[in-house]
Amino acid sequence: MAGEPDLLQAIQVSGGTASVFWDGYLGARYSVEYAASLTGTWSSLTPQTNLAGQPETMSAPDAVTSGRFYRLQTDDPGLPFGVDKWALWTNGTRLRGANVYQRRVYPDLDGEEFYGPGPLGPPHTQDDFNRLADLRANYVNISHPGLYTESPPYALDTNVQNGLDAMIDKAARAGLFAVISFRTGPGRSEFAILRDGAGDWFPSNMINDAVWTNAAAQDGWVTMWQYTAARYRDQPVVVGYDLMVEPNADDAYFQSWDPDWFYSQYSNTLYDWNQLHPRIATAIREVDSNTPILVGGEGYSAVDWMPYLRPSTNPLVVYTAHNYEPFVYTHQDTNETSPYPGYYDIDYDGSPENFNKGWLSNLLHTVYAFGTNHHVPVAVNEYGVVRYARGAPAFLDDELDLFERYGFNHALWVWAAAWPPQAEEDSFDCGHGTNAAVHTDSPSNALIRVLTNYWGRNEAP
Repeated sequence: MAGEPDLLQAIQVSGGTASVFWDGYLGARYSVEYAASLTGTWSSLTPQTNLAGQPETMSAPDAVTSGRFYRLQTDDPGLPFGVDKWALWTNGTRLRGANVYQRRVYPDLDGEEFYGPGPLGPPHTQDDFNRLADLRANYVNISHPGLYTESPPYALDTNVQNGLDAMIDKAARAGLFAVISFRTGPGRSEFAILRDGAGDWFPSNMINDAVWTNAAAQDGWVTMWQYTAARYRDQPVVVGYDLMVEPNADDAYFQSWDPDWFYSQYSNTLYDWNQLHPRIATAIREVDSNTPILVGGEGYSAVDWMPYLRPSTNPLVVYTAHNYEPFVYTHQDTNETSPYPGYYDIDYDGSPENFNKGWLSNLLHTVYAFGTNHHVPVAVNEYGVVRYARGAPAFLDDELDLFERYGFNHALWVWAAAWPPQAEEDSFDCGHGTNAAVHTDSPSNALIRVLTNYWGRNEAP
């Protein structure tokens, strides 16, 4: 193709549109040889938005600037090398990576350093994403505040939007796909998920659970997601919208862990996520017909609540679970010694059980069975274990092997930001290894070796 810029590294094609990347954008995941297959000329480049969501302009082909994102209209709708976002969720395990996390910073609660200067924290650098990509992960689940305010009038929070733009931009520069996962939104604060810490490290009045009782707040989630989808639908690295991180009306209002009881009492009420998530998906599909939608169940998306998740009639929906079972193992304190494998009470029924790969297989078969019974794709987009648990590397190895056997995409909790004030808040930071007393990176530790063994199976899409 005449006049192509030297910085060209990657192309994505969908229909008759090729999305062109350069200056490191997804360069490690695509082949430059694709450029020779395109029809058309660089004079047909038209400016779109960059990965920070800002409009770009150019006056001539030689004005293409590194780091900017354009589209090339082609005459051939059958170009064969485009990324099919839906195929990433439907053809066995294709996405292997980790969650990255941010929340709003509250200076009165967090101080001036712990979560960074704000408005979101902890701060993530480009190197945080590059380190993940260097270990062969190919996607990040961006666990993030929603773009709208938590209190009425529910409106766009531009600080949060700018923060999400920056996270997507960093993922793209590292060659990682991204899923946008909203933790908060109208009538829901971050502390609604972290409610066990109320009265301990944050005041209980910071919990906002109004989304489960307020129809206007639920309407706000519908509006927020439609706006979000319209904004990011053309971002080629965004391969999913996770509608709500860990819906939990059951715990928030009833302290119930019994799905049979909960649904016998509150099915089809405002408390029931099953009546809200299809409304959100419908609103998204009005503006974005291509980006997959991810939906987890009530009960913080725990595996045993997944059978109660009601599939919607909207197209391109993936159903997800978060697996931290058994909690007595995955969330133990440093002074506890619960091992894997082992024989002890892991389900709080007063009797010991064999805790081994067979137990994990039976648990995760629930996720597999949901997908099979409903003919829908499923994934585990959060899983993890405290890094110092006895046998943690073997536990991760068995869990990941089962994910792969069942064909689940999977995302570790959590890929921590290298933000020094949080160095010791690292229970789930596999990069620090299995010794609870060590709070620095240990690149070749046993946990990282397990993760890279599976992440290394990723191929260019």
